[in-house]
Amino acid sequence: MKLLVAALGCAVLVGGCAGATATRTSQNTMTIDAGAAPSCGALGAAKVAAKSAAIETIKAGYDRYIIGSAASQNNVSVSQMPGSVQTRGAIIGNTYRSTSTYVPGPTIVSGTHDRQLEIMMFREGEPGYENALDAREALGPEWPEIVKNGIKTCL
Repeated sequence: MKLLVAALGCAVLVGGCAGATATRTSQNTMTIDAGAAPSCGALGAAKVAAKSAAIETIKAGYDRYIIGSAASQNNVSVSQMPGSVQTRGAIIGNTYRSTSTYVPGPTIVSGTHDRQLEIMMFREGEPGYENALDAREALGPEWPEIVKNGIKTCL
């Protein structure tokens, strides 16, 4: 039971929060802006962006897409909160002896890993369709459910 609880806790921590937004820039082009929690890393943000590109291609009524450009940014920061000093002492005869120990404050990790993709979408028969990535294939066999529910984790 303890192992199950530990495994679920690790999955939640690694999964973190992730999401993406899409902005249509023309009839067949789109910008995907994705962000992922620090625990996901840059790779997690890239996965979210790639899956979001496939989802948005299908939602827009297209079948395939090409990633024209990509950019990434690491906005993660780590802060150390103030610590405290604990002193213990004793008087032995005419002598006072003490020991002080510094206890650091908690470490706080904040921010996101971000990824931006510019995509061009294609329908069957359009020039460029053959070289483009198949959106349904990119999402795998569960693509209808993924398109319906979206992405909430970087796993």
